[in-house]
Amino acid sequence: MAKFNGKVFDLKLFSRLMDYSNPYRGTYYFVLLSAILLSIFSTLSPYLLKIVVDDYITLKDFDGLVTFSFLMLLSLFLEVIFQFVFIYYANWLGQMIVKDLRVELFQKLINFKMAYYDTSAVGRLVTRSVSDIETIASIFSQGLFMIIADLLKMTVVVVIMLSVNWKLSLIVFSVLPIILYATRVFQKSMKRAFEDVRKQVADLNTFVQERITGMKIVQLFNREVIEQRTFIEINFKHKKAWLKTVWFNSIFFPIAELSTSVTIGLLVWYGGLNVVADGSITLGIIFLFIQLSQMLFRPLRQIADKFNTLQMGMVAANRVFAILETESQIEDKGTFIAQQMKGKIDLEQLHFSYIEGEEVLKGINLEVNPGETVAIVGATGAGKSTIINLLSRFYEFNSGDIKIDGTSIRDYALSDLRKHVAVVLQDVFLFADTIYNNIALYNPDISIKQVEDAAKEIGVHEFISSLPGGYQYNVKERGVMLSAGQRQLIAFLRAFLSKPTILVLDEATSSIDSYSEELIQNATDKITKDKTSLIIAHRLATIQNADRIVVMDQGEIVEVGTHKELLNKEKGYYLKLHQVQFFEVES
Repeated sequence: MAKFNGKVFDLKLFSRLMDYSNPYRGTYYFVLLSAILLSIFSTLSPYLLKIVVDDYITLKDFDGLVTFSFLMLLSLFLEVIFQFVFIYYANWLGQMIVKDLRVELFQKLINFKMAYYDTSAVGRLVTRSVSDIETIASIFSQGLFMIIADLLKMTVVVVIMLSVNWKLSLIVFSVLPIILYATRVFQKSMKRAFEDVRKQVADLNTFVQERITGMKIVQLFNREVIEQRTFIEINFKHKKAWLKTVWFNSIFFPIAELSTSVTIGLLVWYGGLNVVADGSITLGIIFLFIQLSQMLFRPLRQIADKFNTLQMGMVAANRVFAILETESQIEDKGTFIAQQMKGKIDLEQLHFSYIEGEEVLKGINLEVNPGETVAIVGATGAGKSTIINLLSRFYEFNSGDIKIDGTSIRDYALSDLRKHVAVVLQDVFLFADTIYNNIALYNPDISIKQVEDAAKEIGVHEFISSLPGGYQYNVKERGVMLSAGQRQLIAFLRAFLSKPTILVLDEATSSIDSYSEELIQNATDKITKDKTSLIIAHRLATIQNADRIVVMDQGEIVEVGTHKELLNKEKGYYLKLHQVQFFEVES
């Protein structure tokens, strides 16, 4: 994992980031060339001014004054042109690099195991994918190339100073160590401060994202005052982190300004004495050195500021690379493609644990025949949903195997496996988009007519048509404009349209109204026909017609049979579950 190891500048991390500029090498070198030309033309104008003062204004040469004034205008014009080119293409390069980086990061995120998201805050991942990426762009637009341009300009300034008058140069250089030392201390302090800022920004984003998502819980349990108090504390830490950077800026920049003023004073004092005494220094040279000293000190101050931008970008890059270096993908080394899947499922001595040492499945053995409907029941935590997660390869099992049609699911190409398995979850997730897009999932091969025909076939077309706009009705974020039952019907239609061989219903009717349940039951009968179906159910009344019922307890299969067979088992686990639910209904 990439690590910010206390260095003021991590060259290895920077080198890795620069690798992303390889596809844009032409633009990269063009920006560098613009920086070189910009440094030349920006320092040419003061030198031309020195010539104008000494050779034309002092000597009252009007024709020469006009000529050199025109040259100064031309130099200024070229400086403006190259400054425009430099700024535009430096920003363009930065945006192209972060575009590629953002695509790579998102590709990484969408292929992570579910276990990664079990332990990662959504707010932090959003911060990494959005604000941290934009901060990286500033490395190129406001940091790296600006620093290069300033260093080039300072080099040209130093060369001109020494070639014109070494004594005045020494006066300017004598003040430089003060600014350099202050800049060094400033850089180190700001690096630590910006690391703290990025951490506080991530904490703030995470807190706000979670509270907005869980606003119902906040209000339902009267947590407004408590959450407000917690937010104030987090916001205070965020403010404190930013104020630390303001504090360092407030100290550094006045020191830099004072150093510049002292230098100008020394130049005027020493240069003025020489002008009066022996004329070895001219007025033009004094004007030149005043301007050049400002051009030398100003970039130093700006470099410190731009180095802060560079540091923030490096901290952000470190965080983004930490995600890119994370190995949490499901291995997709399988090559088997099932042209036509029958749907036979075999679980063989299946062991699995979410946390090492705490087994959730303890050697499960189960055979499901093609076209068979098997219900899995049991108490919360028995391992029912875990089987579904493993079948879809959201997690890797520890040992044993899961086979479909005699082939291990690890030998299937992952995309092919999931193409044949459709899952309807209890908590249906819908995107903030139309019903049609939530069903077709932006698949251009699925037309609106196909969706409508499928909806009619399973009996949900009337419900969708009754909504404003029908299939173009926007369900908003997470489908909040629909009831739980309506969201389930959309999920059923989505699963049906994918034409799976294996269908999984995970607690699909546990929290819906009786009308929706009737529609879902009809839809279930349609979509499970001729398909291998696994139904995880809490309400036993919904699975009485299953071909077989598998009863689980604490990660093990304790009973298997039909509804009638299991009820005839004295002191059976299923019988106890049934009696408890029957008693709840009766009472």
